[in-house]
Amino acid sequence: MFARRNPRMVVGATLIAMLLFVAAFAPIISPYDPVKVDVAESLLPPSGTHLLGTDDLGRDVLSRVMWGARVSLSVGLISVLIGFLVGVSIGMAAGYLGGTFDLLAMRVIDALLAFPALVLAIAITAALGPQIQNAMIAIGIVAIPGYARLTRGQVLSVRAREFVVAARTVGVPPIGIVLRHIFPNITNPLVVQATLATAFAILAEAALSFLGLGPQPPYPSWGQDINYSQRYLANFYWWMSFGPGVAIFVAVFAFNFLGDALRDALDPRLRRSG
Repeated sequence: MFARRNPRMVVGATLIAMLLFVAAFAPIISPYDPVKVDVAESLLPPSGTHLLGTDDLGRDVLSRVMWGARVSLSVGLISVLIGFLVGVSIGMAAGYLGGTFDLLAMRVIDALLAFPALVLAIAITAALGPQIQNAMIAIGIVAIPGYARLTRGQVLSVRAREFVVAARTVGVPPIGIVLRHIFPNITNPLVVQATLATAFAILAEAALSFLGLGPQPPYPSWGQDINYSQRYLANFYWWMSFGPGVAIFVAVFAFNFLGDALRDALDPRLRRSG
């Protein structure tokens, strides 16, 4: 019944579960060592031995795609968690307290929004250094404004409701009101935002890796492998780019698909219109 009523959610969740499984068990299920060089096996097309072929150093492309999933998904999930915790905290404080704190906090958020998200992530990563941890921090900082503004708007719409006024009247402390009465009532849009933000984080990590600001060679990364293989496209060695390119497409598609399905399922107005 659930699958029949929410087919998009099932498809998105299934794809994400498969990606997480591959990322978690890549050391076990990958057919070859992703960094082992074997020049005798270089530039082999897809076959039964190497399902996605090999690169110019004889490394198995499928194995590198599987190990690259560990990087992309970990960066996506951890950076979204960073943005969620910081952005939601700022948004709830600004929306509930109002006044000077709200004014100052939102001006800082507006300043971050003045920069294009990907450009800001590149600048932060370049300043901190080309490492995977710095990429997580940079993408997490870029995600903060979206959560902060969304949370603030939701808090402003909830804090004037009767149950919040009643809790304030009987002397419930502000932190208790925010955590027990306001936050549970604004989680639906935040869950949708987090799902969609994960798709952007995966794309941002691929872009940073493509520019050399993510994990450093020879560690596999989808964006880095696309950048490395682009020089061979003119010679029709297409399989070197095909694997990581399809992996990025599937990951971004899955999170966007799930996010859209969650938005439709959790929004009462969309449920009624459906």
